[in-house]
Amino acid sequence: MAPTPGILYVTMAPHATLPPAQFHDWYQNEHGPGRLRLPHIFLNGFRYRLDSSQKDPSEEQPEWMAIYDVTDMAYMLSEEYTRLRKSPVQSQRERDTMKQIKVDRKFYDLVHESRGDGFKALEDVALEGNEGNLIVAVINTLQEPGGRAELQKWYEEEHIPLLAKVPGWRRSRVFTSSTVEEKRAGYFEFLVLHEYDPQSNGLDGPEFKAAVGTPWRQRIFDTVIKTKKRTVYNLAYTFGPAPRDLASLTDLATAPLTFAENRTRTYPARDGSPAAIESYVITPDGCLLPYRLEGYTTDPQAPLLVLINSVLVEYGIWDGFIRAFFARPENRKFRVVRYNARGRSANCGLEGDNVTVDLLARDVTSLLDALRVLRAAGVIGVSLGGATSLNVALKYPERVAVFVACDTNAAAPEGNPKAWGERIALAESEQAVSTAGERVVGGKLAEITTKRWFVDESYDGGKKEKECWRINEMVKNNSLEGFKKGVKALYKYDFRDDMKAGKVKGAFMVGGRDGVLPKAMVGMKDGYADGTSWFVIIDNAGHLPMVEKPELFADAITIFLAE
Repeated sequence: MAPTPGILYVTMAPHATLPPAQFHDWYQNEHGPGRLRLPHIFLNGFRYRLDSSQKDPSEEQPEWMAIYDVTDMAYMLSEEYTRLRKSPVQSQRERDTMKQIKVDRKFYDLVHESRGDGFKALEDVALEGNEGNLIVAVINTLQEPGGRAELQKWYEEEHIPLLAKVPGWRRSRVFTSSTVEEKRAGYFEFLVLHEYDPQSNGLDGPEFKAAVGTPWRQRIFDTVIKTKKRTVYNLAYTFGPAPRDLASLTDLATAPLTFAENRTRTYPARDGSPAAIESYVITPDGCLLPYRLEGYTTDPQAPLLVLINSVLVEYGIWDGFIRAFFARPENRKFRVVRYNARGRSANCGLEGDNVTVDLLARDVTSLLDALRVLRAAGVIGVSLGGATSLNVALKYPERVAVFVACDTNAAAPEGNPKAWGERIALAESEQAVSTAGERVVGGKLAEITTKRWFVDESYDGGKKEKECWRINEMVKNNSLEGFKKGVKALYKYDFRDDMKAGKVKGAFMVGGRDGVLPKAMVGMKDGYADGTSWFVIIDNAGHLPMVEKPELFADAITIFLAE
């Protein structure tokens, strides 16, 4: 049976008792992203706000409207969708919030669409923050169900062709009450959405007046349409599958929350700390990548830095750097996202048995897409993450302004498969198991790994040593299965030829006591493009200089970004 495309159309009138920050945090960080995580069902999701030309918002004239294009309206009855509105998926916060909102949600089937030359698919990440949209939403109820064919004919043959002559017109779509909804006797609706350029349109001009002044239109209103409601809205927010709204988390009325089956947490700005969101994205092949987004800025288009960890650790290795970086006022214009790369958990997606540096680079673009960021201000990675950041710049130069590759190689050493194979064998021999019953790397490999990563002076019996042991715990508790899959990216790669034609400004940074890598990375710097890239040594640091020397590392990054 052919799919029936359609739309989920929702209007919302929040009560005066609902704090605006709570309303926006719930809708933009929880409700909308939860639906966009089902891309085979929802093609997009948009939030609109009542235009200033309309009368004041009320329950009869709701201030907020949302639309989601649906691939097949049959999904609206499926357990996959309806579970979003039930416990345990639906959070207590959502239930409490929706009690304070008058919500009207309806399903409609698409029956006609006309596009003009000015139409723009606003879900395209390239348009994020650069393009608005004005929608005229018209809901007609019919005097008799039999009038449907006549009304649809008028729209398709006269009204929409005339509207297409109105300056700024982009698209018109005609929807009818969906076949998947239970109907009230004698009740049938048409929803028609007309889209226009919000800045330059002719809604008050002669072309529009001509479109609404024809004899056929008058006959339709006299004999077919029972009631008509026309409302004008402006685009306010475009949903993505990753929660990203930090602005609502700067309001003191917003409480910290955990939802999305305990996979998402929000941290409002408190006591000088930045607002933060911990959540996850799902790659096209099904790999779940946890991330943390944070920042002091409330600008949803603020420049974004991406931090990429090495193998065997999680994104917590950047904690000290983040504190030092944001301690500098000039850096508070940035947002920062860090994530656990493939190999941290056993879920490495359908392509997990063949993890490569190209796949890891593609994960970065998947993260950017989910956060609706066309171009990262910078991508910074260490070890395997350093190779990934370099590869992102080489493979996707249009997606990143600068890159920083730390403590890595331009090509995989020939002995890597053997060396890492021995480390896998050591971890397997320990047969360590986590408290959840999953096989993990264990203490033997963790000890020799972290001893190799850090300089002796860091084991000072104080704060630095405590940090070393924190990283040791990360290695110890890494999924063994994930490690075996993720480390394959280090077996074979070679960027040297591609680096000669690099187009993105880069920096190569290295701990001064990280074995042979300082010398190797001088060669990387000299072999990149025209030789104008940066090279920085972090003195008295080993393989993770952002852990051992976070202030020096932050100083170098700050200077590099300022250029």
